[in-house]
Amino acid sequence: MNKDKILQEISIKAFRSSGAGGQNVNKVSSKIVLSFAINDSLGLDEAEKIRVCTKLSARLTQDNVLILNCDEDRSQLKNKGSAIKRLIHILQNALVIPKERKETTIPKSVIRKRIKDKKATSTNKGLRRKPNLE
Repeated sequence: MNKDKILQEISIKAFRSSGAGGQNVNKVSSKIVLSFAINDSLGLDEAEKIRVCTKLSARLTQDNVLILNCDEDRSQLKNKGSAIKRLIHILQNALVIPKERKETTIPKSVIRKRIKDKKATSTNKGLRRKPNLE
């Protein structure tokens, strides 16, 4: 993954944000909508594109475009920075290859101890029963 190429390929648009802010909301376009086309990216190789598309399939459009909205702050610049950070973080998490799980064997001593404990509880419970006088 080449961050510099990815940052050149993103498209950013500014819109008027909703929510608190008073008159500032009506005047300033502080909401950021960031879009990143995965298929057209030169910052990702083919294997990385496939991995990102499979991992982020729920977040992508039909054209494999990742769209992020950010209107957390009243500043357009801060929203742009946090949207870019979020994009990089999402892409890095999608590219992580999970380690293969190695099956572990249960030691024989642990199995023996478990069976011994079960027998001990069984005898204790058996001693609590009423005696059969027949």
